Amino acid sequence: MTATAPAASTASIDTEWDAIVIGSGMGGLVTATQLASKGAKVLVLEGYTIPGGSGGAFERKGYRFDVGASMIFGFGEEGTTNLLTRALDAVGAKIETIADPVQIHYHLPNDLEVKVHRDYEEFIAELGDRFPHEREGIRKFYDECWSIFNSLNAMELLSLEELGYLMRVFFSNPLACLNLAKYLPQNAGDIARRYIRDPELLRFIDIECYCWSVVPADLTPAINAGMVFSDRHYGGINYPKGGVGQIAVELAEGLERHGGTIRYKSRVKKILMEGNRAVGVQLVNGKEFRARRIISNATRWDTFDKLLGEVKTPRAEESWRDRYQKSPSFLSLHLGVSADLLPAGTECHHIVVEDWEKMEEPEGTLFVSIPTLLDPSLAPDGHHIIHAFTPDWIERWQNLTPTEYKQKKEAAAWSSIERLGAIFPGITHAVDYMEVGTARTHRRFLGRVDGSYGPIPQRKLLGLLGMPFNRTSVPGLYCVGDSTFPGQGLNAVAFSGFACAHRVAVDLGI
Repeated sequence: MTATAPAASTASIDTEWDAIVIGSGMGGLVTATQLASKGAKVLVLEGYTIPGGSGGAFERKGYRFDVGASMIFGFGEEGTTNLLTRALDAVGAKIETIADPVQIHYHLPNDLEVKVHRDYEEFIAELGDRFPHEREGIRKFYDECWSIFNSLNAMELLSLEELGYLMRVFFSNPLACLNLAKYLPQNAGDIARRYIRDPELLRFIDIECYCWSVVPADLTPAINAGMVFSDRHYGGINYPKGGVGQIAVELAEGLERHGGTIRYKSRVKKILMEGNRAVGVQLVNGKEFRARRIISNATRWDTFDKLLGEVKTPRAEESWRDRYQKSPSFLSLHLGVSADLLPAGTECHHIVVEDWEKMEEPEGTLFVSIPTLLDPSLAPDGHHIIHAFTPDWIERWQNLTPTEYKQKKEAAAWSSIERLGAIFPGITHAVDYMEVGTARTHRRFLGRVDGSYGPIPQRKLLGLLGMPFNRTSVPGLYCVGDSTFPGQGLNAVAFSGFACAHRVAVDLGI
């Protein structure tokens, strides 16, 4: 099934809505579908031509590329942390998935190579073989992450802002709640250093966190780490057949089956206010829509600096900005390559770091996904997709002439290809198609400030305690997505969507 936008609903859009969602990223879509499944009248306004944001897809010359990462959590069949499975179920949708036996194949300094196997004991044994003097510490650290995960997986994940939900959860599972409360102010690095002394192993824990949080372990909330480090073995990494973009397509179609509406090429210019309350939105073409609740799936910077440009930034948002900064964007390289480039046994996901000291610098860490190893239908016969991306900042791409911009993109692309040559010799002669995206590309097509991946801590904080929830200081306005609890990642923003929909539904009385 091709990842194309579903047809626009024929329902009237001139009446007042229960909720308007600005943007159809995964957080916005989960919020919208959850509300629609509860009977709310929901309108989603998307500036682009297809849904999904960084969870979308695009097609070129027979290749179907994922916009963002292909490493997908949340498609498990048991427990409560399988949020993508649950989101699709709510609107009668289902996607066939392909299990990935290895989450990541790491290629690290000092010839350190580690595979994170789906089987937990196999991973612990392999890491212990690399650091035999730290076997006990490795086991204790990752087992403690399981303790966090098991507490999360024992309760329905909804809005922590809703007292009724908190009381129900606490009285049904007090031990899990108390355990999570203990870890809320902690970071993954705090736990790692209780058990591990080897500096290189601690750097490995750093890259384990950095590959999804874009910060090292000392700045990564322990609860997020517990979720990621355990769910990859519990629910597993499962790739959606047809590509990541199919998730958004299925949710958008499910939204409309449940009476909601999604409009494409409908870029919101501003949020309308009456007094101090958000009451609607205005598109760039001047058309206005009103709703009882407004939900922004834009970043908090875009929401308060652009969509609410005439409204003084609330003190709570200023305080949040003192704690968090914009993460880097990415330089993305989408390649079509000859299939014979990849030897038998090649894993789907790789991470390359040549120098620990440069791990957090622009282009210091190279992320690699080869989704056609799981779903060959995404590329023409005899070919594979390689998506390589590396952190980068928009400042490096400003103030360039069109010619300079094109030349710099090509130079950056071939630099990444040369690095890929260390794990895939001969790649320079195997390239069939190449497309390069910069921070400017991410800003243009995803509508994200500076093309940023999301917020990261400015300094070491107390775990997740500094992250804002879905309600804002502006009555009637909510935020959803990676600028809200619990942060970045497809499953994390799905959590944010469940929480936001629950909070809004309670406020609407539905």
